[in-house]
Amino acid sequence: MNIRPLDLLDLPTLYRFRDEALSLDSARLLTRGNPLGAGGFMSYLNPVRHIYSAVGNENGTTLLGGMIHTNGDPFARLLYLAPNTQLTHPGLPQLIEHLSIEAGNWGAFHILAEVDENSEAFPALRLTGFSVYAWQRIWDLSNVVPGAVTNGWQKVASVNLPAIQALHHQIVPPLLQPVEPAPRHASGLTCSEGTRCYASLTHGTRGILLTPLIHPEAKNVADKLAGLLNHIPDRRSRPVYLCVRSYQTWLEPVLEDLGAKASQRQAVMVKHLARLVKDEQLARATQPVTAVPASHISRIETKREK
Repeated sequence: MNIRPLDLLDLPTLYRFRDEALSLDSARLLTRGNPLGAGGFMSYLNPVRHIYSAVGNENGTTLLGGMIHTNGDPFARLLYLAPNTQLTHPGLPQLIEHLSIEAGNWGAFHILAEVDENSEAFPALRLTGFSVYAWQRIWDLSNVVPGAVTNGWQKVASVNLPAIQALHHQIVPPLLQPVEPAPRHASGLTCSEGTRCYASLTHGTRGILLTPLIHPEAKNVADKLAGLLNHIPDRRSRPVYLCVRSYQTWLEPVLEDLGAKASQRQAVMVKHLARLVKDEQLARATQPVTAVPASHISRIETKREK
């Protein structure tokens, strides 16, 4: 399969597949909409931003795939694969591997992808080295009646950051923390009651996604989640969603009782491009034996900086 970066001449192809993209980044889909929308296309052509899209062609079949990386983050994210009618195409693993190499060139150690557990893309992701590290559901809070305004939620200040990072380390399993790092900036909302409740916010023109960290010993969790809706800054009329990972599934009955609506369960998958060892060198990441070559970055070793 011939694979190359997206360019302006691919605009007709992008338009043709605009309704056939499988999103692999739930936060971006819910807050910004279709990854192949007109607004997103120009982002892929901006060399300054770490947003990349590739096109693969073979015997008249065209495949598209995109990814994104934020400077300073140890991971990149797969944005989409298209068209959704070709997710079993034998060339799709090669396209995913091409995207993985680009992520390694940007300095990412991991690539993340979120996909419904019954998706046809699941085998292709597994074939290229992705494995499930958590499960999640997205809950729609549109039918939840907002609770009291004065229930302890407040904007995160810099003084709250150490306590929030400690809460993250208590809740997120140690094996997942390299892939899901603790918050580095004072943003989101926290509950003043002993800092046992925290929620990060992802805003977009299409919606708002909350990702909570709530200690199991927190009290009146239902009231806190309902009250959280009244403390979202600049909400306007945008829908609000909440992401629950598998290490916090005890929140799901609470959300169901509040009237929230759950989406289908998704697999949160990760592909390791490199890993850090104690002597601060980069070591080769172990990859499963497949017909697809390992990413170039997984074969890179760097000497300890002097």
